[in-house]
Amino acid sequence: MIAITRDIEIDEGEIEEEFVRASGPGGQNVNKVATAVVLRFDAAGSPSLPDDVRERLKRLAGRRMTRDGVIVIHARRYRTQERNRQDALDRLVALIRGAAERPKPRRRTRPTGAAREKRLRQKRHRSEAKRQRRRVTGSQE
Repeated sequence: MIAITRDIEIDEGEIEEEFVRASGPGGQNVNKVATAVVLRFDAAGSPSLPDDVRERLKRLAGRRMTRDGVIVIHARRYRTQERNRQDALDRLVALIRGAAERPKPRRRTRPTGAAREKRLRQKRHRSEAKRQRRRVTGSQE
């Protein structure tokens, strides 16, 4: 079991890993060894995730989530398979932890009277500066 939060744990069987060849650093091994990891996690079908977390995860994951609700993470930052595996898993855990946090509800506020007055004063000042730049019309030519 992979602990995400105190309340959420994911079974390791829910995560699929595929190893592919990675571009980038690797020296002579780059064309021979499959070090990059493609991690897949079926968030839509996971019994471990509460519905509210699943919905927030859908928004947070963005392009990383397929239409079927599968999160796909590509990890090819490191030269070894094991470090890339851990990197992909860490990124998945961080993503789910972010979705597990309930957003703070926004409280509507009103600007103070002083703030409104300051805004109007600045608008008048700006208006006056622009008015002064206008071309003078009339018989002053």
